[in-house]
Amino acid sequence: MVNKDEIKIVCENRKARHDYFIEETFEAGILLTGTEVKSLRASRVNLKDSFARIENGEVMLHQVHISPYEQGNRFNHDPLRTRKLLLHRSEINRLTGKMQQQGLTLIPLKIYFTRGLAKIELALAKGKKLYDKREDIAERDAKREVERHLRERQKL
Repeated sequence: MVNKDEIKIVCENRKARHDYFIEETFEAGILLTGTEVKSLRASRVNLKDSFARIENGEVMLHQVHISPYEQGNRFNHDPLRTRKLLLHRSEINRLTGKMQQQGLTLIPLKIYFTRGLAKIELALAKGKKLYDKREDIAERDAKREVERHLRERQKL
């Protein structure tokens, strides 16, 4: 029996966690056309360099490349069109306040299907400086080195 709440991840923005400090995450629906949904189901999407902005009280998703559907002919969509995200008014107001006060940005982390609906995970994020990225790399290397030494010690 198939679980109805099963999540099928279509695309993930791994670079976002490297380039930004993730403060908080939100789930939003995406307003799509028919051929966009078919392309999403075929995992033909790219989140690189994408972002979300609040315009006229609505959250809009920019620079997400959803490839045209191969059998879509004249009904196909523009691959880089701006798409509306579906959030509650209270969530939009909260996001607007945090973005204005703290200088945070909205970055999409992943697109997935749950119960047949296309959803996107948005993150309120703060950009990392170059030295922050270097610190992360140094910490990861140090952790890997310690684990390697522990494994060698257990072998003896």
